[in-house]
Amino acid sequence: MLKHRGFPGRLPGTDFQFTIRRPNPKGVTPLTRRERRHDRRVPDRRADVAFMKALWDQFGDQPFERGNLDAGRLSWLFGREVLPATDPFDPAHYESLLVIDEAVARAAFPEAFE
Repeated sequence: MLKHRGFPGRLPGTDFQFTIRRPNPKGVTPLTRRERRHDRRVPDRRADVAFMKALWDQFGDQPFERGNLDAGRLSWLFGREVLPATDPFDPAHYESLLVIDEAVARAAFPEAFE
């Protein structure tokens, strides 16, 4: 499992996790598309914005390996702002490649690109 050096481990001052420390011994948690509802709590939305900003600052528009990025946090963006970079794509593999859809990400999180 690739560890993304320099990537924030969590949203400062909260328990919103962005990375994991070690591989899950029970197996890789698969990425799934989670629906974001308009009535989500403000801290949850703030975590999404901060995570998207960290992804953009670290990887830009280049494909990146899932590595130690938290599956739960990625799943809030997966299928919309973060897309599979390869076909076929294995959602339950640490080496899976992802890419940011810049146009969709800028529309959903304009403050992450300021």
